Amino acid sequence: MTSPLGLYVHWPYCARICPYCDFNVVRDRGRKVEQAQLVEAILTDMRTQADLTGPRSLVSIFFGGGTPSLMEPDAVARIIAEAKILWPSQAVLEISLEANPTDAERERFEGFAKAGVERLSLGLQSLNDASLKLLGRNHGADEALRAARTARDIFARLSVDLIYALPGQSSQDWADELSAASDLGADHISPYQLTIESGTAFDRAVRRGALVPPDDELGAVLYETTQTVLSQRGFDAYEVSNHAKGQAARSRHNLIYWRGEDYVGVGPGAHGRITVEGERVATFAASKISDYRDQVEATGLGWESEQVLSPKEQAEERLLAGLRIDEGVSFNDLVALDLTPDHHRVVQLVELGLITTQANRLCATPQGRALLDAVTSVLAG
Repeated sequence: MTSPLGLYVHWPYCARICPYCDFNVVRDRGRKVEQAQLVEAILTDMRTQADLTGPRSLVSIFFGGGTPSLMEPDAVARIIAEAKILWPSQAVLEISLEANPTDAERERFEGFAKAGVERLSLGLQSLNDASLKLLGRNHGADEALRAARTARDIFARLSVDLIYALPGQSSQDWADELSAASDLGADHISPYQLTIESGTAFDRAVRRGALVPPDDELGAVLYETTQTVLSQRGFDAYEVSNHAKGQAARSRHNLIYWRGEDYVGVGPGAHGRITVEGERVATFAASKISDYRDQVEATGLGWESEQVLSPKEQAEERLLAGLRIDEGVSFNDLVALDLTPDHHRVVQLVELGLITTQANRLCATPQGRALLDAVTSVLAG
């Protein structure tokens, strides 16, 4: 059996740019011709990368962005069909698409389902109107609820994203919101703590004193609230910011990242990790839409740059990503960092109750996850 492979498709268009977002996105303003050209470039990029990867078993396709729910369902169908030809799947194929509540017309959602999407990742972000306004979202709480219910009717699996640690948010506020979200029938919830990314509108607001995010102590309380409420609701915290109702509801695509498996990235600004002639290569697509199209036209690939990762760089990636998930990371993947169960830094963290080393695997404990940046910093030396 060939080794598993994921496909990430980046669709950069958004109806509006959220003030907290630092992703590679542009406003969607009547760019129909450009978007049609981008679909063709993505298909060409996929074909060329398939020549490099060789036969692989496709296990996931993820349409991210941006706002992929702004895509035409026919375009989504073409990309899915081509991917299945290029990398025939020998396993269950998970196909996910990110969506905004404003794109939740039943006909559009049904079009995505017909195209092959079976897992919708819905960016609710909040179920509170005041919070949604603060976050710059173009939907209200009622619209978010309707979108989730529509998605639950159409797709086999539903994941919802929420943002917490907002100014003025209490632990009880957040607990109530999590409970309401779990009542929507989603089998996967991704709660993300608000981070102020450099260069965003929120970053500028913080620097001029117009926005004061909660301090680290409250952030920690809200994180623990997340674990408590979702556990009581039957969700497993299989990753720091991802909770699922059972193994089958876990995001297979995201597990590709956390397990250090290969994935092809296509679309403006997309990153990838693929094995070519025995070497693990990090790929970086051109960020601007026009540059990406030009690059594909010239070379067949959208890559602006690529880098062969050294054994140490690969081990560092495995450490940072692998400790995020409950299954942890094998010590066999950390040889280049000289980490072993009896290494003094490992022993120290085990004694502090922050990690475990059972079955030749390095895993963060629940307490360690709450301090994961510090834990990985110590282990990386």
